[in-house]
Amino acid sequence: CVWRNITVMEEDELVGRQGPPTPMRFLSPQMARDIATQHSLPLFVYSEKALCSQIEKIRSFVSSDASRSSYYTPRYAMKANPCFAILRILRAHGILIDASSTYEVERAIMSGYLPQEIQLTSQELSPNMSKYIAKGTKFNACSLHQLEEYGKQFPNSKVSVRFNPGKGTGHCLKTNVGGSHSSFGIWEQIPEVKACCKKYGLTVGTVHSHIGSGTDPRVWEEVAQRTLDIVRQFPEATTVNLGGGFHMDRMGGEAGDANMALIGKVICQLLANFEREENRKLHLEIEPGTYFMACSGVLLARVNDVVGTGQNGYNFVKLNTGMDALTRPCLYGSKHPIHFISSDPSRDEERMVLDGQLVVAGHNCETGDLFTQSPLGVPEPIAGPSTVEIGDITVIEGAGAYCSSMCTKNYNSYPELEEVLIRT
Repeated sequence: CVWRNITVMEEDELVGRQGPPTPMRFLSPQMARDIATQHSLPLFVYSEKALCSQIEKIRSFVSSDASRSSYYTPRYAMKANPCFAILRILRAHGILIDASSTYEVERAIMSGYLPQEIQLTSQELSPNMSKYIAKGTKFNACSLHQLEEYGKQFPNSKVSVRFNPGKGTGHCLKTNVGGSHSSFGIWEQIPEVKACCKKYGLTVGTVHSHIGSGTDPRVWEEVAQRTLDIVRQFPEATTVNLGGGFHMDRMGGEAGDANMALIGKVICQLLANFEREENRKLHLEIEPGTYFMACSGVLLARVNDVVGTGQNGYNFVKLNTGMDALTRPCLYGSKHPIHFISSDPSRDEERMVLDGQLVVAGHNCETGDLFTQSPLGVPEPIAGPSTVEIGDITVIEGAGAYCSSMCTKNYNSYPELEEVLIRT
């Protein structure tokens, strides 16, 4: 694999020309123009300041219980965005790694992580996993087959086991990884897990679960309680990992971001109850990806064409990027805030008047390459400026997580995009 370095731009070079307030999270129209002047579009832009803000929220997840701070480890689900610069910022703040493949393990090590700072949670049983486990990488068995193979290679050792808690959440079925429709984790086979562990002398040190993506503290409470009920059946377990899936509201709607303080308080209370009942203090781990990165990045592109399909059709704005760079709208019907910026600063206020209805399309030879569509693939117009011109800059927000890492590069032979970090 070839993993590229990221281009770094100092925030001070841009903020001095920030201009009036805008609805964008960390860019202004002039900052976008400055970046577009120095780099070819399309490209991804990440904000160190935005990421560090999210890091602090994650680090304070257990702040409601002062006794738990030394019994808490946040990890980063690096499949969300494995950019080297992002990984290095996270490691500098003490965030460990959850990797979904041995390729991600190798990438994390190349960015500066030690093998023992990485946990491998993979759908695939990699043939070279033993190389990394022998160096200290923590293995999380996601099926009975994986547990069996681990036992053969590493008998008389500790292991983490991922269980399916029987319930999950997400904005659509494709982002819900708990419940009977999901292949993730071991389903109601605790006797078989115990038998396998006995066969190979394994100790379940960590019980792991993951629900998907959601905001409701009641769901978190229910799933955490189900997970703790599993922990009770493994008296030697010292760690519980509740996964990630803390929702970020990219669109700024009524749902809002996951309330980390409230969810953390609920989880801490459940852990305190467990400690009192079982006389066993558990170490807590979580592993967000979206919560760290979703709103810490944007996709910058240009308007490539503007076409209409008549009175009963749509006004299409075509960009010089598409599903090859940002797949989420095509895959999930996901929504992203989209802003249009003129190359002429005197027209910034004009572009903020949203009196038009636009369908934003990508550049691939694919009808479904739309940034504004329903989960069923129906075009969904968004409010936008009535005048959009070829060459305008387009800012697609909420593009820091599961965007560059999920690109379908080589479709229509379009290449992987450049990435830029605005450093604080």
